[in-house]
This record gives sequence, C-alpha cells and structure tokens, in this order.
Amino acid sequence: MVQTPTKPETEILSLNLPRSLKLHVTPEQFEILAACNHELQLERTAQGELIVNPPTGWETGKRNSRITGKLDRWDEENDGLGQVFDSSTAFTLPNGAIRSPDASWISRERWETLTDEQKGTFANICPDFVVELRSASDNLKPLQEKMQEYMDNGARLGWLIDPQNRTVAVYKVGLEVEILSNPTELSGEDILPGFVLNMRRVWG
Repeated sequence: MVQTPTKPETEILSLNLPRSLKLHVTPEQFEILAACNHELQLERTAQGELIVNPPTGWETGKRNSRITGKLDRWDEENDGLGQVFDSSTAFTLPNGAIRSPDASWISRERWETLTDEQKGTFANICPDFVVELRSASDNLKPLQEKMQEYMDNGARLGWLIDPQNRTVAVYKVGLEVEILSNPTELSGEDILPGFVLNMRRVWG
C-alpha cells in the first residue's frame, strides 16, 4: 500500500512591520495573503507595494454601512442598473494596483463584458463610481492620491468624504476636483441617475 505524504503544516507567525518598511508582493502572493488575513483590508499599489489597513472603528463602520446601504437600495429600486460593492471588495485596476474603495458601483453593461476569469477573486475592472471615507487615523494625501488613481484608471465619479472637516472632494472625468464644505446632500448626477445621499446621515 502506497501512502501519500501529507503536506507539512504552515506555521503562522505574527510580525510587526514599521510603516517605513515597504514589502512588495506579486498579485498571486497578494491573493494568498488576503485569503489568510480576512480581518485586515489589504491593498497593493501598481508598483507591488503591500498596504495593510487595520479594521475600522465603529464610527467609520457606521458611516460605511449607511453609504453602501443607500447605494444598494437605489440600485434595487432602479431594476439593478449595476453591481454595488462594500469596503471588503478589492478590484485589480488596469495599472495593476489592487484597491478596495469603501463603497463602489459598476454599471451592468461594463460588468457583463467581463469574462469569468476577469471577474476572478479581484475583478479586473475599475468601478464607475467610488467612495473613500476618511477615518480618524487616515492621512489625507494618500486618500487623495488613491482617488486620482481611480479616475486615471476608468472611474467616472468619485467622492472623498472627510467627516473630520465636514468636506467632500468630488472627482469627475476631465474636471478639477471640487471641494464641498459641509454639504447636506450629494448627487450621483448622470452616473447614478436619481441617487441622492443625505449627508446628515453620514455626518451624524
């Protein structure tokens, strides 16, 4: 009787990494890391640098839930114009980065053009609409750079929401970034027709 050798168990060790140390991973390595670290939100830059984001606090989680919930209800009321995704979803952008917006939406037409392989674990597409929500521990500049990356890779509308300063930076294709101070509502315009986000629900 021939016995099949068992695979050695992988020992998992904890490692604290200073922010000044940059680790680079391939897309395949990133997928393995993401599968082993569900409690973390991992991202990968276009240059292959691994970004580790800790879990959000309850305030950010509450705001995220309200934004995604409102977006999902709007899509359902409009006969499923596309696909809505929450903050746990990562996408492989055309430039090779793997990014996770806090909320996002992709039109049905664009989503259905993807093959099963392209949809994969981290779908090879940049959402039409993206939201980034600044938490208390987030530096603003990396979020601004991330928003610009979305726009450079195919997004048509983006909102960078900053509860600390009660501002929203609105990103549109071919236009300068518009800064709104303490807006009461945001419109999805022609990208998300009829979608209006009540900012009182987000600020509160």
